[in-house]
Amino acid sequence: MKRFLLLSLVVFVGFALLSGCATMPRTWPDYERSAENKLVIIQEKIGEGLKTGALTPDHTQIYLTTLKSIRRDYTELRDKRVYRNEWDIIFARLDALEDDINRDLDRRPSGIDLPRNGDRIIALQRRIDDGRINRRSSMNEWRDMQERLDSIRRDYLRMTEDGRYSTREESADISRRLDSLERDMDRYR
Repeated sequence: MKRFLLLSLVVFVGFALLSGCATMPRTWPDYERSAENKLVIIQEKIGEGLKTGALTPDHTQIYLTTLKSIRRDYTELRDKRVYRNEWDIIFARLDALEDDINRDLDRRPSGIDLPRNGDRIIALQRRIDDGRINRRSSMNEWRDMQERLDSIRRDYLRMTEDGRYSTREESADISRRLDSLERDMDRYR
């Protein structure tokens, strides 16, 4: 009986340790990429709202300040071992900010909707992820495409950071780089 109790205790402790390890902090690369994409979308929506007049400069500044705070928290979590709920908090804040912006943008005057670089970055990221998952391209090709897109995304975020919106030339450069990456991706299909 004592052996049975000892064996049961050892099994229980082992199970408790293993289940505890499952909830340990870890890195969340997919969450990082999703948060980065949301940051790009929101930044572009703020810029579009300011350009079309749907957002007043005061609203724009409030949204940019909130976005800057979220981006700071995002930067602290990036590449670190954290619990998933910390990323969930970031996403909840991003969703709330996006909802507020969308409410203001719904009141905007109708105008010409041009394809936005942020939307293209997200679409290309999905294609890269899909190609990697479906093994349509080699690991080296996937890595090269991902590095190029990450470089474009970093430049795009740097250009639109702190309320400074890109000039036509900067936007055209990002668009050309996205076109080039898209052509290269089409070759691998």
